[in-house]
Amino acid sequence: MSTVPYVTLNNGIRMPQLGFGVWQIPDDQAATAVGQALEAGYRSIDTAAAYQNEKGTGRALAASGLPREELFVTTKLWNTDQGHDSALRAFDRSLEKLALEYVDLYLIHWPTPQYDTYADSWKALTRIAQEGRAKAIGVSNFKRAHIERITAETGVVPAVNQIELHPHFPQAEARAFHAGQGIATEAWSPLGSGKGLLDSPELAKIGAQYDKTPAQVVLRWHLQLGNVVIPKSVTPARIRENIEIFDFVLSEEDMARIAALDNGVRIGPDPDDFNLR
Repeated sequence: MSTVPYVTLNNGIRMPQLGFGVWQIPDDQAATAVGQALEAGYRSIDTAAAYQNEKGTGRALAASGLPREELFVTTKLWNTDQGHDSALRAFDRSLEKLALEYVDLYLIHWPTPQYDTYADSWKALTRIAQEGRAKAIGVSNFKRAHIERITAETGVVPAVNQIELHPHFPQAEARAFHAGQGIATEAWSPLGSGKGLLDSPELAKIGAQYDKTPAQVVLRWHLQLGNVVIPKSVTPARIRENIEIFDFVLSEEDMARIAALDNGVRIGPDPDDFNLR
């Protein structure tokens, strides 16, 4: 069994704090990558309809032989399927592709505010949760105003908000808001998506103190902040490396040194402006 710790979501569901992301992994490679992750000890897998690899992910889950209750599977509603009825249909398609009877977490991928459909989509997700077909529901890339609106309209607070988050863009304000609402913060692009973060001399120095790589230092930083984190890799050695972060603890001084890397720059789009369909 994995040594990954769990966080308890606001509805009592337990979610592994470290998971495996499959963004940009082609469907025909997803089964292999997810299988390697499961062998390495990951039990949480994060996919999405938009990644077009739910079938490959589902094949790996089935082939693993692991009991379903040991797995935590997340998928997401894409922008073209937003709206109440279309969201329900899209969820059915995702379940079918994954070959699962339920998912552990279902997220709205983006708010796409221009189309003003995310509140209706959220109402569909609350129904899916009531039916037990998603153990927990949440959002991705939502800002405070988006979350406050769906909560006001339904009385249901998201269990998770998955947002861009890494030392160059640590999202302190969002994390504080989530904490106040009982929402778990989950980080996508936790390692900065190859945009120079892991080349930081400061991270190399910190890593040398613990005999760890810059990536392992950053993932440990996430865990100590309380973030849920989903690094992605298709390299077996990296997949294993990313889960070997439970045998050291960063000092307060090192956490502060990493916090100083904040430059306020996003890698991905601003959710207020992203309306791709």
